[in-house]
Amino acid sequence: MAEGQEMSVDEDLENMSRDALIAEAKRLRAGVRAHRDSSGHDLCWHHPQLWGLLPERTNPDVAVPPWPKFLRGCLAYREALDRELSGAPVADVDHDASE
Repeated sequence: MAEGQEMSVDEDLENMSRDALIAEAKRLRAGVRAHRDSSGHDLCWHHPQLWGLLPERTNPDVAVPPWPKFLRGCLAYREALDRELSGAPVADVDHDASE
């Protein structure tokens, strides 16, 4: 590889067999579905298990906004859910901090 040229993060796919590619697609789909199907307070958490489906291992450099901006973001997200999923059932439960 030439100096300054980065290896493609998806280069591993080039050498996978058809069966291995199908297994990888199923594994990734299962991870996306688990994230998609989260509900209630689980919607608000960062999801390292979802990022862990990727073959490259990194320690995400997560930048956390100050509390007021963070809470405004949470409110905006909840308001978007009201607009986009207005008929969704309400999970009227407190967050369990022990999780």
